[in-house]
Amino acid sequence: MIVVGIETSCDETGLALYQTDRGLLAHALYSQVDLHAEYGGVVPELASRDHVRKLWPLLQHCLDEAGVSRAQIGGVAYTAGPGLVGALLVGAAGARGLAWSLGVPAVGVHHMEGHLLAPLMEDDPPAAPFVALLVSGGHTQLVEVEAIGRYQVLGETLDDAAGEAFDKTAKLMGLPYPGGPVLSRLAEQGRNGMFKFARPMIDRPGFDFSFSGLKTQVLLAWQQSDQGEQTRADIACAFQQAVVDTLTIKCERAMRETGARCLVVAGGVGANRDLRARLQQAGLAAGWRVCFPRPEFCTDNGAMIAFAGALRLAAGQAESSAIQVQPRWDMARLAPLEGAGAP
Repeated sequence: MIVVGIETSCDETGLALYQTDRGLLAHALYSQVDLHAEYGGVVPELASRDHVRKLWPLLQHCLDEAGVSRAQIGGVAYTAGPGLVGALLVGAAGARGLAWSLGVPAVGVHHMEGHLLAPLMEDDPPAAPFVALLVSGGHTQLVEVEAIGRYQVLGETLDDAAGEAFDKTAKLMGLPYPGGPVLSRLAEQGRNGMFKFARPMIDRPGFDFSFSGLKTQVLLAWQQSDQGEQTRADIACAFQQAVVDTLTIKCERAMRETGARCLVVAGGVGANRDLRARLQQAGLAAGWRVCFPRPEFCTDNGAMIAFAGALRLAAGQAESSAIQVQPRWDMARLAPLEGAGAP
């Protein structure tokens, strides 16, 4: 079965075609960075309108690239939440309309489950049970995965997610939007030890995160500095080290307490090279495996939605034709997929 994946949860329009017996056939992604840059952040109404403009051209691009006709589509998957309600509705309406016109089933996919399952598209995919660190723009979570569809959230951020902290820290130091990737590149030019920031909540039991206080420390350090280019790089370096250390310490704790032997890392911050290196080192020292999706599938994309949707459609979890989205959606409430494996 060929499944179309549609991702419109925020400011990127992602389309993909996934075939259950061949894997990923094609994918395309359009970023709205230039659209929102002048505002310094995502404007929801503009995001929704741009999804409307880009959705069908991207689908046609994928069909052409894969050499597939619309008549060959066997199912449609779309991001139903969490995300911006207007953006989600664009994808949901488009997906439901496409499915109805073709007479095929459709299913809404949880955005974070899409991220969590993205590493399963790689060669030698991880097998449950495992622990997942989900670090996308608005989410930082540690999840115990008993099986596909059976998730227990161990801990999550109490305020800013790691990705938000990167973006907000970059903005307060005058870096261009979107600031997170810019700050990460700048950190490579920083000098170790010039600034020292706290590792939030590592001295408390449990797996929750908090990054708002770290952001405040950076603000005070920046305001009291000479605000030169090297200082900006030094602060970026110290900030990134604090975030990476915090995430690594929490992951090590989760792996010890659950007894898991595999850690999956997914979401936009999962592309951070320092984080990848630290977690690989931690896994090597402790004897557990670390799995990442390829960098292009760390950010929001249609491939992960097509893959997750293919799993649920194969399990018979197609839904009614009602256009429904959930801007807030607890992943622990998802229906399990008993015995599901990679399609």
